Amino acid sequence: MAICVAPFRSLSSPLLRSSAAAPPCTAKSVVFGCPSLRNLVKQQLTSRPMVSSSGGRMNCSAQVETEATASAPFLTDHAKLIDSVETFIFDCDGVIWKGDSLIEGVPETLDMLRSMGKRLVFVTNNSTKSRKQYGKKFESLGLSVSEEEIFASSFAAAAYLKSIKFPSDKKVYIIGEAGIQLELKQAGINYIGGPEDGDKRIDLAPGQLMEHDHDVGAVVVGFDRYLNYYKLQYATLCIRENPGCMFIATNCDAVTHLTDAQEWAGGGSMVGAIKGSTKKEPLVVGKPSTFMMDYLASEFNIKTSQICMVGDRLDTDILFGQNGGCATLLVLSGVTTLETLQSPENKIQPDFYTTKISDLLAAKKVASA
Repeated sequence: MAICVAPFRSLSSPLLRSSAAAPPCTAKSVVFGCPSLRNLVKQQLTSRPMVSSSGGRMNCSAQVETEATASAPFLTDHAKLIDSVETFIFDCDGVIWKGDSLIEGVPETLDMLRSMGKRLVFVTNNSTKSRKQYGKKFESLGLSVSEEEIFASSFAAAAYLKSIKFPSDKKVYIIGEAGIQLELKQAGINYIGGPEDGDKRIDLAPGQLMEHDHDVGAVVVGFDRYLNYYKLQYATLCIRENPGCMFIATNCDAVTHLTDAQEWAGGGSMVGAIKGSTKKEPLVVGKPSTFMMDYLASEFNIKTSQICMVGDRLDTDILFGQNGGCATLLVLSGVTTLETLQSPENKIQPDFYTTKISDLLAAKKVASA
Protein backbone atom coordinates (compact mmCIF):
# COMPACT_ATOMS: atom_id res chain seq x y z
CA MET A 1 0.00 0.00 0.00
CA ALA A 2 1.39 3.40 -0.96
CA ILE A 3 1.72 5.82 1.91
CA CYS A 4 2.08 9.58 1.89
CA VAL A 5 5.37 9.93 3.75
CA ALA A 6 5.56 13.71 3.79
CA PRO A 7 5.85 14.99 7.36
CA PHE A 8 2.89 16.96 8.61
CA ARG A 9 2.86 19.75 11.12
CA SER A 10 0.59 19.40 14.09
CA LEU A 11 -2.13 22.01 14.02
CA SER A 12 -3.14 21.61 17.65
CA SER A 13 -4.51 24.81 19.10
CA PRO A 14 -4.41 25.41 22.88
CA LEU A 15 -7.84 26.96 22.53
CA LEU A 16 -9.25 23.78 21.00
CA ARG A 17 -7.41 21.10 22.99
CA SER A 18 -9.41 19.44 25.73
CA SER A 19 -7.78 19.79 29.11
CA ALA A 20 -8.89 16.25 29.87
CA ALA A 21 -7.17 14.76 26.84
CA ALA A 22 -4.84 11.87 27.55
CA PRO A 23 -1.23 12.04 26.34
CA PRO A 24 -0.79 10.62 22.86
CA CYS A 25 0.47 7.08 22.34
CA THR A 26 4.15 7.00 21.47
CA ALA A 27 5.92 4.88 18.91
CA LYS A 28 7.18 2.66 21.74
CA SER A 29 3.70 2.00 23.05
CA VAL A 30 1.48 1.78 20.00
CA VAL A 31 -0.23 -1.33 21.34
CA PHE A 32 -0.03 -0.81 25.08
CA GLY A 33 -0.19 2.99 25.07
CA CYS A 34 -3.89 3.30 25.95
CA PRO A 35 -4.24 2.54 29.69
CA SER A 36 -7.90 1.51 29.59
CA LEU A 37 -7.05 -1.30 27.19
CA ARG A 38 -3.67 -2.52 28.46
CA ASN A 39 -4.98 -5.51 30.38
CA LEU A 40 -7.31 -6.54 27.57
CA VAL A 41 -4.48 -6.45 25.04
CA LYS A 42 -2.20 -8.44 27.35
CA GLN A 43 -4.91 -11.03 27.96
CA GLN A 44 -5.45 -11.52 24.26
CA LEU A 45 -1.73 -11.66 23.48
CA THR A 46 -1.14 -14.33 26.11
CA SER A 47 -4.29 -16.34 25.42
CA ARG A 48 -4.11 -16.66 21.65
CA PRO A 49 -1.64 -19.13 20.08
CA MET A 50 1.14 -17.72 17.96
CA VAL A 51 0.84 -19.05 14.40
CA SER A 52 3.14 -18.72 11.45
CA SER A 53 2.06 -17.42 8.06
CA SER A 54 1.81 -21.02 6.92
CA GLY A 55 -0.64 -21.82 9.70
CA GLY A 56 1.71 -23.80 11.97
CA ARG A 57 2.42 -23.01 15.60
CA MET A 58 5.58 -20.96 16.07
CA ASN A 59 8.47 -22.09 18.25
CA CYS A 60 9.54 -20.11 21.31
CA SER A 61 12.09 -17.98 19.50
CA ALA A 62 9.53 -17.05 16.87
CA GLN A 63 7.05 -16.08 19.58
CA VAL A 64 9.56 -13.75 21.18
CA GLU A 65 10.20 -12.12 17.82
CA THR A 66 6.46 -11.67 17.20
CA GLU A 67 5.92 -10.08 20.59
CA ALA A 68 8.91 -7.81 20.07
CA THR A 69 7.34 -6.41 16.90
CA ALA A 70 4.08 -5.79 18.84
CA SER A 71 1.81 -7.16 16.14
CA ALA A 72 -1.77 -6.10 16.83
CA PRO A 73 -4.10 -8.78 18.25
CA PHE A 74 -7.35 -9.83 16.61
CA LEU A 75 -10.29 -8.49 18.60
CA THR A 76 -12.09 -11.27 20.47
CA ASP A 77 -13.61 -9.61 23.55
CA HIS A 78 -15.95 -7.22 21.75
CA ALA A 79 -18.08 -6.48 24.80
CA LYS A 80 -15.08 -5.44 26.90
CA LEU A 81 -13.87 -3.03 24.24
CA ILE A 82 -17.32 -1.47 23.91
CA ASP A 83 -17.67 -1.13 27.69
CA SER A 84 -14.25 0.53 27.97
CA VAL A 85 -15.12 3.55 25.80
CA GLU A 86 -17.99 6.02 25.59
CA THR A 87 -17.41 7.40 22.08
CA PHE A 88 -16.68 5.69 18.78
CA ILE A 89 -15.16 7.72 15.96
CA PHE A 90 -15.66 6.01 12.62
CA ASP A 91 -13.89 6.70 9.37
CA CYS A 92 -16.35 6.49 6.45
CA ASP A 93 -14.71 5.27 3.22
CA GLY A 94 -13.80 1.62 3.68
CA VAL A 95 -15.51 1.41 7.09
CA ILE A 96 -19.13 2.53 6.59
CA TRP A 97 -19.26 2.36 2.81
CA LYS A 98 -17.25 1.76 -0.34
CA GLY A 99 -18.17 4.23 -3.06
CA ASP A 100 -21.97 4.32 -2.88
CA SER A 101 -22.34 0.83 -1.43
CA LEU A 102 -22.99 0.28 2.27
CA ILE A 103 -20.73 -2.30 3.92
CA GLU A 104 -22.57 -5.32 5.27
CA GLY A 105 -23.90 -5.09 8.82
CA VAL A 106 -23.28 -1.36 9.33
CA PRO A 107 -26.87 -0.29 10.19
CA GLU A 108 -27.29 -3.00 12.80
CA THR A 109 -23.91 -2.20 14.36
CA LEU A 110 -24.60 1.51 14.67
CA ASP A 111 -28.08 0.83 16.09
CA MET A 112 -26.61 -1.52 18.70
CA LEU A 113 -23.97 0.97 19.81
CA ARG A 114 -26.52 3.78 20.09
CA SER A 115 -28.82 1.52 22.13
CA MET A 116 -25.89 0.96 24.51
CA GLY A 117 -25.57 4.71 25.04
CA LYS A 118 -22.44 5.21 22.94
CA ARG A 119 -21.77 8.50 21.17
CA LEU A 120 -20.99 8.05 17.48
CA VAL A 121 -18.93 10.47 15.40
CA PHE A 122 -18.00 10.11 11.74
CA VAL A 123 -14.74 11.59 10.48
CA THR A 124 -13.66 11.46 6.84
CA ASN A 125 -10.66 12.80 4.97
CA ASN A 126 -12.75 13.06 1.80
CA SER A 127 -13.19 16.78 1.14
CA THR A 128 -15.49 16.56 -1.89
CA LYS A 129 -18.60 17.06 0.24
CA SER A 130 -19.63 19.39 3.06
CA ARG A 131 -21.12 18.16 6.33
CA LYS A 132 -24.60 18.84 4.98
CA GLN A 133 -23.87 16.88 1.80
CA TYR A 134 -22.48 13.97 3.78
CA GLY A 135 -25.65 14.04 5.87
CA LYS A 136 -27.61 13.46 2.67
CA LYS A 137 -25.32 10.59 1.68
CA PHE A 138 -25.87 8.88 5.04
CA GLU A 139 -29.61 9.37 4.56
CA SER A 140 -29.51 7.93 1.03
CA LEU A 141 -27.87 4.80 2.46
CA GLY A 142 -30.60 4.44 5.07
CA LEU A 143 -28.50 5.67 8.01
CA SER A 144 -29.76 8.21 10.53
CA VAL A 145 -26.78 10.49 11.21
CA SER A 146 -27.04 14.15 12.13
CA GLU A 147 -24.88 16.87 10.59
CA GLU A 148 -23.38 17.57 14.02
CA GLU A 149 -21.99 14.02 14.12
CA ILE A 150 -20.10 14.42 10.83
CA PHE A 151 -16.63 15.91 10.47
CA ALA A 152 -15.11 16.03 6.97
CA SER A 153 -11.70 17.43 6.08
CA SER A 154 -13.48 20.13 4.07
CA PHE A 155 -14.98 21.33 7.36
CA ALA A 156 -11.59 20.99 9.06
CA ALA A 157 -9.98 23.34 6.52
CA ALA A 158 -12.63 26.00 7.16
CA ALA A 159 -12.50 25.48 10.93
CA TYR A 160 -8.72 25.85 10.95
CA LEU A 161 -8.77 29.09 8.95
CA LYS A 162 -11.48 30.42 11.25
CA SER A 163 -9.48 29.42 14.35
CA ILE A 164 -6.45 31.45 13.20
CA LYS A 165 -8.68 34.42 12.30
CA PHE A 166 -7.91 34.31 8.59
CA PRO A 167 -8.00 37.97 7.41
CA SER A 168 -11.33 39.06 5.93
CA ASP A 169 -9.55 40.91 3.12
CA LYS A 170 -7.76 37.76 1.97
CA LYS A 171 -9.01 34.94 -0.25
CA VAL A 172 -8.51 31.19 -0.43
CA TYR A 173 -7.66 29.51 -3.73
CA ILE A 174 -9.20 26.04 -3.91
CA ILE A 175 -7.93 22.94 -5.62
CA GLY A 176 -10.84 20.70 -4.76
CA GLU A 177 -14.55 20.29 -5.14
CA ALA A 178 -17.79 21.75 -3.85
CA GLY A 179 -17.38 20.49 -0.28
CA ILE A 180 -14.55 22.93 0.44
CA GLN A 181 -16.44 25.81 -1.17
CA LEU A 182 -19.57 25.18 0.89
CA GLU A 183 -17.67 24.95 4.18
CA LEU A 184 -15.65 28.12 3.47
CA LYS A 185 -18.86 29.94 2.57
CA GLN A 186 -20.50 28.75 5.80
CA ALA A 187 -17.48 30.07 7.73
CA GLY A 188 -17.65 33.46 5.97
CA ILE A 189 -14.30 33.05 4.21
CA ASN A 190 -13.79 34.42 0.69
CA TYR A 191 -12.58 31.99 -1.94
CA ILE A 192 -11.90 31.54 -5.64
CA GLY A 193 -11.12 28.51 -7.77
CA GLY A 194 -12.59 25.06 -7.25
CA PRO A 195 -14.88 23.40 -9.81
CA GLU A 196 -15.27 26.70 -11.72
CA ASP A 197 -11.64 26.40 -12.86
CA GLY A 198 -12.09 22.85 -14.09
CA ASP A 199 -12.49 23.80 -17.73
CA LYS A 200 -9.88 26.56 -17.89
CA ARG A 201 -6.89 26.15 -20.17
CA ILE A 202 -3.61 28.02 -20.54
CA ASP A 203 -2.41 29.50 -23.82
CA LEU A 204 1.30 28.69 -23.88
CA ALA A 205 2.15 31.11 -26.68
CA PRO A 206 5.63 32.67 -26.65
CA GLY A 207 5.92 35.29 -23.89
CA GLN A 208 2.72 34.14 -22.18
CA LEU A 209 2.48 35.31 -18.55
CA MET A 210 -0.23 33.95 -16.28
CA GLU A 211 -1.76 36.47 -13.88
CA HIS A 212 -2.97 35.54 -10.41
CA ASP A 213 -4.80 37.24 -7.53
CA HIS A 214 -2.30 38.73 -5.07
CA ASP A 215 -4.97 38.80 -2.34
CA VAL A 216 -4.90 35.01 -2.05
CA GLY A 217 -3.60 34.28 1.45
CA ALA A 218 -4.07 30.50 1.46
CA VAL A 219 -4.26 27.65 -1.00
CA VAL A 220 -6.38 24.70 0.13
CA VAL A 221 -5.72 21.46 -1.72
CA GLY A 222 -8.18 18.59 -1.50
CA PHE A 223 -9.30 15.73 -3.68
CA ASP A 224 -10.11 17.06 -7.15
CA ARG A 225 -11.39 14.87 -9.99
CA TYR A 226 -11.04 17.82 -12.37
CA LEU A 227 -7.46 18.80 -11.64
CA ASN A 228 -5.78 20.51 -14.59
CA TYR A 229 -2.64 22.44 -15.44
CA TYR A 230 -4.38 25.80 -14.97
CA LYS A 231 -5.15 24.97 -11.33
CA LEU A 232 -1.64 23.68 -10.69
CA GLN A 233 -0.01 26.80 -12.08
CA TYR A 234 -2.43 29.17 -10.32
CA ALA A 235 -1.87 27.53 -6.93
CA THR A 236 1.88 27.45 -7.51
CA LEU A 237 2.00 31.18 -8.28
CA CYS A 238 -0.04 32.06 -5.19
CA ILE A 239 2.16 30.03 -2.83
CA ARG A 240 5.46 31.11 -4.37
CA GLU A 241 4.72 34.78 -5.04
CA ASN A 242 2.15 35.95 -2.47
CA PRO A 243 3.95 36.84 0.79
CA GLY A 244 2.81 34.61 3.66
CA CYS A 245 0.44 32.54 1.51
CA MET A 246 -0.34 29.26 3.34
CA PHE A 247 -0.36 25.83 1.72
CA ILE A 248 -3.08 23.74 3.41
CA ALA A 249 -3.88 20.13 2.59
CA THR A 250 -7.14 18.48 3.59
CA ASN A 251 -5.29 15.14 3.62
CA CYS A 252 -2.45 13.15 2.06
CA ASP A 253 -4.39 9.94 1.38
CA ALA A 254 -2.69 7.93 -1.37
CA VAL A 255 -5.88 6.25 -2.57
CA THR A 256 -9.63 6.56 -2.09
CA HIS A 257 -12.80 4.52 -2.76
CA LEU A 258 -14.66 6.26 -5.57
CA THR A 259 -16.30 2.96 -6.40
CA ASP A 260 -16.44 -0.40 -4.65
CA ALA A 261 -14.61 -2.07 -7.55
CA GLN A 262 -11.08 -0.73 -7.00
CA GLU A 263 -8.93 1.93 -5.34
CA TRP A 264 -8.45 5.29 -7.07
CA ALA A 265 -5.71 7.91 -6.75
CA GLY A 266 -6.46 9.98 -3.64
CA GLY A 267 -6.02 13.55 -2.45
CA GLY A 268 -2.34 12.92 -1.74
CA SER A 269 -1.66 12.90 -5.47
CA MET A 270 -3.03 16.45 -5.81
CA VAL A 271 -1.07 17.59 -2.75
CA GLY A 272 2.05 15.94 -4.14
CA ALA A 273 1.80 17.91 -7.36
CA ILE A 274 1.79 21.24 -5.49
CA LYS A 275 4.61 20.07 -3.22
CA GLY A 276 6.61 19.30 -6.32
CA SER A 277 6.11 22.71 -7.91
CA THR A 278 6.53 24.83 -4.77
CA LYS A 279 9.08 22.76 -2.82
CA LYS A 280 6.98 23.43 0.28
CA GLU A 281 5.32 21.12 2.80
CA PRO A 282 1.61 21.59 3.51
CA LEU A 283 -0.19 22.09 6.78
CA VAL A 284 -2.44 19.03 7.02
CA VAL A 285 -5.81 19.60 8.72
CA GLY A 286 -7.30 16.15 8.15
CA LYS A 287 -6.20 12.84 9.65
CA PRO A 288 -3.63 12.13 11.05
CA SER A 289 -3.19 15.74 12.18
CA THR A 290 -4.47 16.27 15.73
CA PHE A 291 -6.49 19.35 14.72
CA MET A 292 -9.78 17.49 14.21
CA MET A 293 -9.28 15.42 17.37
CA ASP A 294 -8.73 18.58 19.40
CA TYR A 295 -11.80 20.12 17.82
CA LEU A 296 -13.94 17.06 18.56
CA ALA A 297 -12.72 16.83 22.15
CA SER A 298 -13.64 20.47 22.69
CA GLU A 299 -16.96 20.31 20.80
CA PHE A 300 -18.30 17.29 22.68
CA ASN A 301 -16.29 17.66 25.89
CA ILE A 302 -14.86 14.19 25.33
CA LYS A 303 -11.95 12.68 27.21
CA THR A 304 -9.82 11.19 24.47
CA SER A 305 -8.96 8.23 26.72
CA GLN A 306 -12.66 7.29 26.42
CA ILE A 307 -12.65 7.30 22.59
CA CYS A 308 -12.08 4.41 20.19
CA MET A 309 -10.99 5.39 16.69
CA VAL A 310 -12.16 2.87 14.07
CA GLY A 311 -10.65 3.05 10.60
CA ASP A 312 -9.22 1.15 7.66
CA ARG A 313 -5.99 3.10 7.16
CA LEU A 314 -2.88 2.77 9.28
CA ASP A 315 -1.18 6.01 8.27
CA THR A 316 -4.27 8.20 8.73
CA ASP A 317 -7.01 6.63 10.88
CA ILE A 318 -4.89 4.62 13.31
CA LEU A 319 -2.17 7.25 13.56
CA PHE A 320 -4.90 9.87 14.09
CA GLY A 321 -6.22 7.91 17.05
CA GLN A 322 -2.78 7.30 18.48
CA ASN A 323 -1.77 10.95 18.12
CA GLY A 324 -4.91 11.85 20.08
CA GLY A 325 -4.38 9.27 22.83
CA CYS A 326 -7.36 7.09 21.84
CA ALA A 327 -7.93 3.37 21.62
CA THR A 328 -7.66 2.20 18.01
CA LEU A 329 -9.42 -0.53 16.03
CA LEU A 330 -8.39 -1.35 12.46
CA VAL A 331 -10.95 -2.92 10.13
CA LEU A 332 -9.88 -4.89 7.07
CA SER A 333 -12.90 -3.86 5.00
CA GLY A 334 -11.05 -1.03 3.26
CA VAL A 335 -7.52 -0.17 2.21
CA THR A 336 -5.35 -2.13 4.66
CA THR A 337 -4.88 -5.88 4.22
CA LEU A 338 -3.85 -8.35 6.91
CA GLU A 339 -0.59 -8.85 5.04
CA THR A 340 0.15 -5.12 5.23
CA LEU A 341 -0.76 -4.95 8.91
CA GLN A 342 1.51 -7.85 9.85
CA SER A 343 4.37 -6.89 7.55
CA PRO A 344 7.70 -6.33 9.39
CA GLU A 345 7.93 -3.04 7.51
CA ASN A 346 4.73 -1.73 9.10
CA LYS A 347 5.50 0.33 12.21
CA ILE A 348 1.94 1.49 12.91
CA GLN A 349 0.01 -1.03 14.99
CA PRO A 350 -3.55 -0.52 16.28
CA ASP A 351 -4.69 -1.81 19.65
CA PHE A 352 -6.82 -4.39 17.81
CA TYR A 353 -7.92 -5.38 14.34
CA THR A 354 -11.02 -7.07 13.01
CA THR A 355 -12.59 -7.78 9.62
CA LYS A 356 -15.41 -5.20 9.63
CA ILE A 357 -17.35 -3.15 12.17
CA SER A 358 -20.26 -5.58 12.19
CA ASP A 359 -17.96 -7.96 14.10
CA LEU A 360 -18.87 -5.80 17.11
CA LEU A 361 -22.34 -7.34 16.94
CA ALA A 362 -20.80 -10.34 18.72
CA ALA A 363 -21.12 -8.29 21.91
CA LYS A 364 -24.90 -8.33 21.50
CA LYS A 365 -24.94 -12.09 21.14
CA VAL A 366 -22.91 -12.45 24.36
CA ALA A 367 -25.30 -10.14 26.23
CA SER A 368 -28.35 -12.08 25.12
CA ALA A 369 -26.82 -15.50 25.83
